[in-house]
Amino acid sequence: MDDNGIIQLYWDRNDQAIKVTSDKYGHYCKAIARNILNNEEDAEECVNDTYLNAWNSMPTHWPEQLATFLGKITRNLAFNRYKHNHTEKRGGEKITLVLDELTDCISDVDDVEQIIDRQELIKAINSFVRSLSVSKRNIFVRRYWYADSVTEIAHDNGMLQGTVSKTLERTRKELKAYLTERGFEI
Repeated sequence: MDDNGIIQLYWDRNDQAIKVTSDKYGHYCKAIARNILNNEEDAEECVNDTYLNAWNSMPTHWPEQLATFLGKITRNLAFNRYKHNHTEKRGGEKITLVLDELTDCISDVDDVEQIIDRQELIKAINSFVRSLSVSKRNIFVRRYWYADSVTEIAHDNGMLQGTVSKTLERTRKELKAYLTERGFEI
């Protein structure tokens, strides 16, 4: 079934919407949750919660891409679960590493001005990502959106791990310069 048909099932409050969503996007959502949580049971629970959230929050306008809509829900749920599971733990966890890699690019200052500017920051980051070559964008998004490991990215792209790591390092530096040029406090 195509995405428009699935969305219509949600709008019609037809229970089939969840089954069809699971059949088409279940593996995609589970991969996102598994990369973040590194735990099958928690990943499965996040995916099930994704279906519930999609059921309760399907927008009144048609989402441009249902996969992105579901992926964003899954990702947010997985990060919330991760925070809950690791409130007091701060070790060499994979997600901690992924987020730490970006700390030099984005300030953690949370004053009123920064909160107001958050939307501008999001727009700037999106603009930066769109400006990257397809290869760099793929590597950057896989690492920082999907939380894929450097090893997985290298393997899937037929690259050496060092090449992927160096590409990520250079792209982070470019992002930092890009944001600094636009007046964001780093």
